[in-house]
Amino acid sequence: MKRRLILGERIMHVDAKTPLNCVFGAKISGTIKEENLHQALLKIQQKHPLLQMNIDATGKIPYFVLNENIGKIPVTITGRSTDQDWLIQSKVEWYKLFDAQHEPLARLVWLKGETASDLLLVLPHCICDGTTILNLMRELITLIDNPKQELTPYPSFSSVNDLLPENFSITKTGHFKGKIFAALGRLFFFFKSTSNKHVDRSNYAVHWKMSQEDTQKLLLKCKEENTTVHAAICVAFMEAFKHIQGTKAHGKVICPVDIRRFVAAIKQDTMFAFAPIVELKLDQAENSFWTKARALKTDLEAKISEMKVYDLLSMSEYFHSSVNKMIGFLKTTKGTHDVTLSNMGLLNVPKNYQDFSIETIYSPTVAFPWKNANTLVCSTFNQQLDFSFMSNESFLREFEAWQIKDRVMELIKENLNELANA
Repeated sequence: MKRRLILGERIMHVDAKTPLNCVFGAKISGTIKEENLHQALLKIQQKHPLLQMNIDATGKIPYFVLNENIGKIPVTITGRSTDQDWLIQSKVEWYKLFDAQHEPLARLVWLKGETASDLLLVLPHCICDGTTILNLMRELITLIDNPKQELTPYPSFSSVNDLLPENFSITKTGHFKGKIFAALGRLFFFFKSTSNKHVDRSNYAVHWKMSQEDTQKLLLKCKEENTTVHAAICVAFMEAFKHIQGTKAHGKVICPVDIRRFVAAIKQDTMFAFAPIVELKLDQAENSFWTKARALKTDLEAKISEMKVYDLLSMSEYFHSSVNKMIGFLKTTKGTHDVTLSNMGLLNVPKNYQDFSIETIYSPTVAFPWKNANTLVCSTFNQQLDFSFMSNESFLREFEAWQIKDRVMELIKENLNELANA
């Protein structure tokens, strides 16, 4: 099988020389049997078609190509000394290419300590979104615990058309619009600076957790205020950017949306990378934190309900001739948003198993090669909110990122105190 990368995959692939990897880790207490770990990875690889493929980027257009001689998912075992080792190792994994001829598009790092281990799943972003890498971690942990469990393979799609419903068809008008939009796209990028500059490797990640008590308080407060944790975090970050950066802040956030809620062909356990996005803007006219959070929740829901994802998938295929310019544009433009914010929500992963337990799960980290690399990933496990805030030193200095983080937590706690004072 040979399949052309769809547009979203091509953007996240960047090019053959630029690594763009997601690293997702879990801290395990107890005993992990090495034999079970390797067996689990083999079953996972046999289930997911993308883990049996390589990327052929020798031509103008990259392809996923089935490799019948593909090797097993490699495992690197190294010592674990501190609770920060996972983050140090993650930064190493950001910059390792998946370019070996017969190695799959995944690897695992096992940081092995006397009583605790960290398991780090590493995948190129062009084959996974947050839902994908969470599902792989869930499958991995479940199979280590119960190696007799079987996974059911599924077929890979061969083109975007396989993802569209049978009653969806491109009309002559739609085809004409696609051609026109593609031409306008080429014209737009013609007048933009899209030189494919080398981005230095000064990416970093700021990681922290909210206490179980404050996480529960935030959940209750959001329900009381008729909003969501996601909206509250968006407001807190945009306000924090404004506080730290002043007039340089944009008051905008980009939120990826899980495409699975729209496309029936992409199941919860299907590996997929492309996520449509929604841009949200902070209402500066409002003073109340919770009024802003309610407005943001309403705006997000409205924009998601208006999404025409089948049209988006179909029309995006007309833009392949501009994808290199798009990537160059992302590498050179500062953008008009403060941060891309991805909330994985409550992680549906059991905590306790036969021989071990999951002590914590770290929100995924990634080092985007874009000019504006500001990215926040958050998740909730064991009643604790977990944050990974990432950027590049050349765009947002790390000490400013720590200042933003501190201001975010101050804002949340200040507005949680309203609950106690009520």
